[in-house]
Amino acid sequence: MADIVIDRVVKEFGSFRALQEVSLTVNDGEFVALLGPSGCGKTTLLRIIAGLETQTSGRVVIGGQDVSNLAPRKRGLAMVFQNYAVFPHMTVFENVAFGLRMQKAPAAEIKRKVERAAALLHIETYLDRYPAKLSGGQRQRVAVARALAVEPAVLLMDEPLSNLDALLRLEMRTELKAVLREAGTTTIYVTHDQTEAMGLADRIAVMYGGKIDQIGSPLEIYATPATRFVGGFIGSPPMNFIKVQCSQGMAKIGDASLPCPMTAQSLELGLRGEDASLSANGSGIPFDVRVVEPMGSHLLLTGSIDGQPARIVAPPTAKVNAGERVGLTVDPTRVTWIDSATGRALARA
Repeated sequence: MADIVIDRVVKEFGSFRALQEVSLTVNDGEFVALLGPSGCGKTTLLRIIAGLETQTSGRVVIGGQDVSNLAPRKRGLAMVFQNYAVFPHMTVFENVAFGLRMQKAPAAEIKRKVERAAALLHIETYLDRYPAKLSGGQRQRVAVARALAVEPAVLLMDEPLSNLDALLRLEMRTELKAVLREAGTTTIYVTHDQTEAMGLADRIAVMYGGKIDQIGSPLEIYATPATRFVGGFIGSPPMNFIKVQCSQGMAKIGDASLPCPMTAQSLELGLRGEDASLSANGSGIPFDVRVVEPMGSHLLLTGSIDGQPARIVAPPTAKVNAGERVGLTVDPTRVTWIDSATGRALARA
Protein backbone atom coordinates (compact mmCIF):
# COMPACT_ATOMS: atom_id res chain seq x y z
CA MET A 1 0.00 0.00 0.00
CA ALA A 2 1.27 3.48 -0.88
CA ASP A 3 -1.55 5.77 0.12
CA ILE A 4 -0.55 9.25 1.29
CA VAL A 5 -2.18 11.13 4.14
CA ILE A 6 -1.33 14.82 4.57
CA ASP A 7 -2.68 15.72 7.98
CA ARG A 8 -3.14 19.42 8.90
CA VAL A 9 0.24 20.45 7.48
CA VAL A 10 1.32 24.01 8.23
CA LYS A 11 4.43 25.66 6.83
CA GLU A 12 5.66 29.04 8.01
CA PHE A 13 8.59 31.06 6.68
CA GLY A 14 9.11 33.57 9.46
CA SER A 15 5.85 35.49 9.81
CA PHE A 16 4.55 34.25 6.43
CA ARG A 17 2.30 31.19 6.49
CA ALA A 18 2.77 29.41 3.16
CA LEU A 19 0.51 26.45 4.00
CA GLN A 20 -2.54 26.74 6.23
CA GLU A 21 -3.47 23.40 7.80
CA VAL A 22 -3.60 21.50 4.51
CA SER A 23 -5.16 18.04 4.70
CA LEU A 24 -5.35 15.65 1.76
CA THR A 25 -5.57 11.88 1.25
CA VAL A 26 -4.19 10.29 -1.93
CA ASN A 27 -5.30 6.70 -2.39
CA ASP A 28 -3.00 3.85 -3.37
CA GLY A 29 -2.33 4.00 -7.12
CA GLU A 30 -4.16 7.30 -7.53
CA PHE A 31 -2.94 10.25 -9.63
CA VAL A 32 -3.64 13.57 -7.89
CA ALA A 33 -2.68 16.94 -9.35
CA LEU A 34 -1.93 19.97 -7.18
CA LEU A 35 -3.11 22.85 -9.36
CA GLY A 36 -2.86 26.54 -8.71
CA PRO A 37 -1.13 29.83 -9.56
CA SER A 38 2.43 30.72 -8.56
CA GLY A 39 2.75 31.27 -4.82
CA CYS A 40 -0.26 29.16 -3.83
CA GLY A 41 1.87 26.64 -1.89
CA LYS A 42 1.70 23.63 -4.21
CA THR A 43 5.47 23.17 -4.64
CA THR A 44 6.06 23.79 -0.93
CA LEU A 45 3.58 21.01 -0.12
CA LEU A 46 5.27 18.66 -2.61
CA ARG A 47 8.69 19.37 -1.09
CA ILE A 48 7.33 18.64 2.40
CA ILE A 49 6.00 15.27 1.17
CA ALA A 50 9.44 14.57 -0.35
CA GLY A 51 11.27 15.58 2.82
CA LEU A 52 13.07 18.47 1.14
CA GLU A 53 11.24 20.92 3.43
CA THR A 54 10.19 20.44 7.05
CA GLN A 55 6.61 21.27 8.00
CA THR A 56 6.03 23.66 10.90
CA SER A 57 3.31 21.36 12.19
CA GLY A 58 1.20 18.45 10.95
CA ARG A 59 2.09 15.01 9.62
CA VAL A 60 2.85 13.19 6.38
CA VAL A 61 1.94 9.48 6.38
CA ILE A 62 2.92 7.18 3.50
CA GLY A 63 1.67 3.61 3.45
CA GLY A 64 0.60 3.85 7.07
CA GLN A 65 4.02 5.05 8.26
CA ASP A 66 4.56 8.54 9.66
CA VAL A 67 7.46 9.84 7.54
CA SER A 68 7.32 13.44 8.80
CA ASN A 69 10.81 13.26 10.29
CA LEU A 70 12.39 10.76 7.90
CA ALA A 71 15.13 11.67 5.42
CA PRO A 72 14.00 11.79 1.76
CA ARG A 73 15.86 8.58 0.85
CA LYS A 74 13.95 6.64 3.51
CA ARG A 75 10.47 7.64 2.32
CA GLY A 76 10.22 5.17 -0.58
CA LEU A 77 9.55 7.80 -3.19
CA ALA A 78 11.04 9.26 -6.35
CA MET A 79 10.83 12.78 -7.73
CA VAL A 80 10.89 14.27 -11.23
CA PHE A 81 11.79 17.96 -11.37
CA GLN A 82 10.93 20.78 -13.75
CA ASN A 83 14.37 20.70 -15.35
CA TYR A 84 15.53 17.43 -16.89
CA ALA A 85 18.24 16.82 -14.25
CA VAL A 86 19.95 14.17 -16.37
CA PHE A 87 23.70 13.62 -16.12
CA PRO A 88 25.34 14.76 -19.40
CA HIS A 89 28.43 12.54 -18.92
CA MET A 90 26.34 9.37 -18.56
CA THR A 91 24.55 7.36 -21.23
CA VAL A 92 20.78 6.97 -21.08
CA PHE A 93 21.26 3.50 -19.57
CA GLU A 94 23.54 4.89 -16.86
CA ASN A 95 21.13 7.74 -16.15
CA VAL A 96 18.15 5.42 -15.74
CA ALA A 97 20.25 3.02 -13.65
CA PHE A 98 21.57 5.73 -11.32
CA GLY A 99 19.02 5.27 -8.51
CA LEU A 100 19.31 1.49 -8.64
CA ARG A 101 23.10 1.69 -8.35
CA MET A 102 22.75 4.00 -5.36
CA GLN A 103 20.63 1.22 -3.82
CA LYS A 104 23.42 -1.25 -4.64
CA ALA A 105 21.06 -3.45 -6.65
CA PRO A 106 22.59 -6.49 -8.42
CA ALA A 107 23.69 -5.96 -12.03
CA ALA A 108 21.09 -8.37 -13.44
CA GLU A 109 18.30 -6.57 -11.57
CA ILE A 110 19.57 -3.18 -12.76
CA LYS A 111 19.56 -4.36 -16.37
CA ARG A 112 16.05 -5.79 -16.09
CA LYS A 113 14.54 -2.74 -14.42
CA VAL A 114 16.27 -0.24 -16.71
CA GLU A 115 15.07 -2.09 -19.80
CA ARG A 116 11.52 -2.26 -18.43
CA ALA A 117 11.43 1.47 -17.59
CA ALA A 118 12.98 2.36 -20.96
CA ALA A 119 10.37 0.26 -22.78
CA LEU A 120 7.55 1.97 -20.88
CA LEU A 121 8.84 5.39 -21.96
CA HIS A 122 9.77 4.24 -25.50
CA ILE A 123 13.45 5.11 -25.15
CA GLU A 124 14.84 1.56 -25.38
CA THR A 125 16.64 2.37 -28.65
CA TYR A 126 18.48 5.31 -27.01
CA LEU A 127 20.13 3.48 -24.10
CA ASP A 128 23.64 3.87 -25.53
CA ARG A 129 23.25 7.56 -26.38
CA TYR A 130 24.33 10.56 -24.33
CA PRO A 131 21.76 13.25 -23.38
CA ALA A 132 23.36 15.79 -25.75
CA LYS A 133 22.08 13.67 -28.66
CA LEU A 134 18.50 13.63 -27.37
CA SER A 135 15.64 16.10 -27.83
CA GLY A 136 14.08 17.88 -24.86
CA GLY A 137 11.16 15.46 -24.84
CA GLN A 138 13.47 12.45 -24.92
CA ARG A 139 15.53 13.83 -22.03
CA GLN A 140 12.37 14.29 -19.99
CA ARG A 141 11.46 10.68 -20.73
CA VAL A 142 14.86 9.65 -19.38
CA ALA A 143 14.17 11.55 -16.15
CA VAL A 144 10.79 9.83 -15.75
CA ALA A 145 12.27 6.42 -16.58
CA ARG A 146 14.97 6.93 -13.93
CA ALA A 147 12.27 7.64 -11.35
CA LEU A 148 10.16 4.63 -12.35
CA ALA A 149 13.15 2.25 -12.52
CA VAL A 150 13.51 2.20 -8.73
CA GLU A 151 9.84 1.14 -8.50
CA PRO A 152 8.96 3.81 -5.94
CA ALA A 153 5.89 3.56 -3.74
CA VAL A 154 5.21 7.23 -4.54
CA LEU A 155 6.15 9.38 -7.52
CA LEU A 156 6.29 13.16 -7.07
CA MET A 157 6.41 15.38 -10.16
CA ASP A 158 7.08 19.12 -10.09
CA GLU A 159 5.92 20.73 -13.36
CA PRO A 160 7.90 18.19 -15.42
CA LEU A 161 6.51 19.28 -18.80
CA SER A 162 6.74 23.06 -18.47
CA ASN A 163 10.03 23.32 -20.38
CA LEU A 164 8.66 21.52 -23.45
CA ASP A 165 6.94 23.14 -26.40
CA ALA A 166 3.18 22.72 -26.86
CA LEU A 167 3.34 19.72 -29.22
CA LEU A 168 5.84 17.85 -27.04
CA ARG A 169 3.79 18.60 -23.93
CA LEU A 170 0.76 17.02 -25.56
CA GLU A 171 2.77 13.96 -26.61
CA MET A 172 4.41 13.56 -23.20
CA ARG A 173 1.09 14.03 -21.40
CA THR A 174 -0.43 11.15 -23.34
CA GLU A 175 2.59 8.90 -22.75
CA LEU A 176 2.79 9.79 -19.08
CA LYS A 177 -0.83 8.95 -18.41
CA ALA A 178 -0.50 5.57 -20.12
CA VAL A 179 2.78 4.75 -18.37
CA LEU A 180 1.59 5.64 -14.87
CA ARG A 181 -1.66 3.73 -15.34
CA GLU A 182 0.38 0.64 -16.29
CA ALA A 183 2.88 1.11 -13.47
CA GLY A 184 0.15 1.69 -10.86
CA THR A 185 2.33 4.18 -8.99
CA THR A 186 0.74 6.61 -6.53
CA THR A 187 1.48 10.00 -8.06
CA ILE A 188 1.28 13.62 -6.96
CA TYR A 189 1.78 16.08 -9.81
CA VAL A 190 2.31 19.82 -9.36
CA THR A 191 1.29 22.12 -12.20
CA HIS A 192 -0.13 25.57 -12.93
CA ASP A 193 -1.46 24.31 -16.27
CA GLN A 194 -5.14 23.39 -15.94
CA THR A 195 -5.05 21.44 -19.23
CA GLU A 196 -2.37 19.13 -17.84
CA ALA A 197 -4.25 18.65 -14.59
CA MET A 198 -7.58 17.98 -16.33
CA GLY A 199 -6.04 15.54 -18.80
CA LEU A 200 -3.82 13.58 -16.42
CA ALA A 201 -5.31 13.43 -12.95
CA ASP A 202 -7.87 11.16 -11.32
CA ARG A 203 -8.53 14.02 -8.90
CA ILE A 204 -7.41 17.65 -8.77
CA ALA A 205 -6.69 19.65 -5.62
CA VAL A 206 -7.03 23.32 -6.56
CA MET A 207 -4.83 25.43 -4.28
CA TYR A 208 -5.06 29.13 -3.53
CA GLY A 209 -3.47 31.19 -0.76
CA GLY A 210 -1.86 28.20 0.97
CA LYS A 211 -5.13 26.23 1.15
CA ILE A 212 -7.00 23.68 -0.91
CA ASP A 213 -10.06 25.45 -2.33
CA GLN A 214 -11.58 22.31 -3.80
CA ILE A 215 -10.68 18.69 -4.52
CA GLY A 216 -12.55 16.43 -6.88
CA SER A 217 -12.53 14.77 -10.28
CA PRO A 218 -11.69 17.00 -13.27
CA LEU A 219 -15.28 17.02 -14.50
CA GLU A 220 -16.68 17.69 -11.03
CA ILE A 221 -14.41 20.68 -10.51
CA TYR A 222 -15.18 21.99 -13.99
CA ALA A 223 -18.95 21.62 -13.72
CA THR A 224 -19.48 22.54 -10.06
CA PRO A 225 -16.71 24.85 -8.81
CA ALA A 226 -16.82 25.39 -5.05
CA THR A 227 -15.51 28.95 -5.19
CA ARG A 228 -15.26 31.93 -7.50
CA PHE A 229 -11.51 31.33 -7.76
CA VAL A 230 -11.92 27.72 -8.92
CA GLY A 231 -14.51 28.71 -11.53
CA GLY A 232 -12.26 31.45 -12.86
CA PHE A 233 -9.10 29.35 -12.82
CA ILE A 234 -10.48 26.22 -14.47
CA GLY A 235 -11.72 26.41 -18.04
CA SER A 236 -10.74 28.17 -21.24
CA PRO A 237 -12.28 30.67 -21.50
CA PRO A 238 -12.72 30.98 -17.74
CA MET A 239 -16.15 31.15 -16.15
CA ASN A 240 -17.97 34.48 -16.50
CA PHE A 241 -19.23 36.17 -13.33
CA ILE A 242 -22.16 38.55 -13.70
CA LYS A 243 -23.54 40.49 -10.73
CA VAL A 244 -27.33 40.17 -10.59
CA GLN A 245 -30.24 41.09 -8.37
CA CYS A 246 -32.34 38.23 -7.00
CA SER A 247 -36.00 38.90 -6.13
CA GLN A 248 -38.46 36.28 -4.93
CA GLY A 249 -36.19 33.47 -6.03
CA MET A 250 -35.66 34.74 -9.58
CA ALA A 251 -32.89 36.73 -11.24
CA LYS A 252 -33.93 38.72 -14.31
CA ILE A 253 -31.38 39.61 -17.01
CA GLY A 254 -32.88 41.12 -20.13
CA ASP A 255 -35.71 38.85 -21.29
CA ALA A 256 -34.39 35.89 -19.32
CA SER A 257 -35.35 34.85 -15.80
CA LEU A 258 -33.29 32.29 -13.89
CA PRO A 259 -34.14 30.68 -10.54
CA CYS A 260 -31.61 31.80 -7.93
CA PRO A 261 -30.91 30.94 -4.29
CA MET A 262 -32.12 33.39 -1.64
CA THR A 263 -29.32 32.74 0.87
CA ALA A 264 -27.12 35.70 -0.06
CA GLN A 265 -27.69 39.45 -0.33
CA SER A 266 -25.27 39.91 -3.23
CA LEU A 267 -25.13 37.29 -5.97
CA GLU A 268 -23.04 36.59 -9.04
CA LEU A 269 -24.13 34.38 -11.89
CA GLY A 270 -21.29 32.01 -12.82
CA LEU A 271 -21.69 31.05 -16.46
CA ARG A 272 -19.30 29.09 -18.64
CA GLY A 273 -19.01 30.41 -22.17
CA GLU A 274 -19.92 27.05 -23.73
CA ASP A 275 -23.08 26.75 -21.56
CA ALA A 276 -24.77 29.70 -23.29
CA SER A 277 -26.41 29.36 -26.72
CA LEU A 278 -27.26 32.02 -29.26
CA SER A 279 -31.03 32.45 -29.36
CA ALA A 280 -32.76 32.27 -32.73
CA ASN A 281 -34.71 35.51 -32.36
CA GLY A 282 -32.30 37.60 -30.27
CA SER A 283 -34.32 37.21 -27.07
CA GLY A 284 -32.90 36.08 -23.73
CA ILE A 285 -29.82 37.45 -21.98
CA PRO A 286 -28.49 40.43 -23.99
CA PHE A 287 -24.85 40.05 -25.00
CA ASP A 288 -23.00 42.94 -26.65
CA VAL A 289 -20.31 41.53 -28.95
CA ARG A 290 -17.05 43.47 -29.06
CA VAL A 291 -14.59 41.00 -30.65
CA VAL A 292 -15.14 37.82 -32.72
CA GLU A 293 -12.23 35.34 -32.79
CA PRO A 294 -12.46 32.32 -35.12
CA MET A 295 -10.78 29.42 -33.24
CA GLY A 296 -11.41 26.67 -35.79
CA SER A 297 -13.69 24.43 -33.73
CA HIS A 298 -15.66 27.42 -32.42
CA LEU A 299 -15.98 31.19 -32.34
CA LEU A 300 -14.84 32.99 -29.20
CA LEU A 301 -17.01 36.03 -28.63
CA THR A 302 -15.74 38.72 -26.26
CA GLY A 303 -18.15 41.35 -25.07
CA SER A 304 -20.38 42.22 -22.14
CA ILE A 305 -23.56 41.18 -20.34
CA ASP A 306 -25.33 44.02 -18.56
CA GLY A 307 -22.14 46.09 -18.91
CA GLN A 308 -19.97 43.38 -17.34
CA PRO A 309 -17.20 41.59 -19.31
CA ALA A 310 -17.96 38.10 -20.61
CA ARG A 311 -16.74 35.55 -23.14
CA ILE A 312 -19.09 33.21 -24.98
CA VAL A 313 -18.34 30.18 -27.17
CA ALA A 314 -20.41 29.95 -30.37
CA PRO A 315 -20.51 27.43 -33.24
CA PRO A 316 -17.95 28.13 -36.01
CA THR A 317 -20.79 28.66 -38.52
CA ALA A 318 -22.60 31.27 -36.40
CA LYS A 319 -23.24 34.60 -38.15
CA VAL A 320 -22.08 37.08 -35.52
CA ASN A 321 -20.37 40.42 -36.07
CA ALA A 322 -18.48 42.71 -33.74
CA GLY A 323 -20.61 45.61 -32.54
CA GLU A 324 -23.97 43.83 -32.58
CA ARG A 325 -26.17 42.66 -29.73
CA VAL A 326 -27.25 39.01 -29.62
CA GLY A 327 -29.46 37.07 -27.22
CA LEU A 328 -28.31 34.12 -25.12
CA THR A 329 -30.29 31.21 -23.74
CA VAL A 330 -28.98 29.43 -20.65
CA ASP A 331 -29.81 26.10 -19.02
CA PRO A 332 -30.44 26.97 -15.34
CA THR A 333 -29.01 23.61 -14.24
CA ARG A 334 -25.63 24.52 -15.77
CA VAL A 335 -25.01 27.81 -13.93
CA THR A 336 -23.17 28.40 -10.65
CA TRP A 337 -24.35 30.95 -8.11
CA ILE A 338 -21.65 32.73 -6.11
CA ASP A 339 -22.04 34.65 -2.87
CA SER A 340 -20.19 37.88 -3.70
CA ALA A 341 -19.29 38.48 -0.05
CA THR A 342 -17.59 35.12 0.54
CA GLY A 343 -16.67 34.05 -2.99
CA ARG A 344 -18.16 30.60 -2.31
CA ALA A 345 -20.66 28.77 -4.47
CA LEU A 346 -24.22 28.39 -3.21
CA ALA A 347 -26.57 25.44 -3.55
CA ARG A 348 -28.30 25.57 -6.90
CA ALA A 349 -31.87 26.82 -6.85
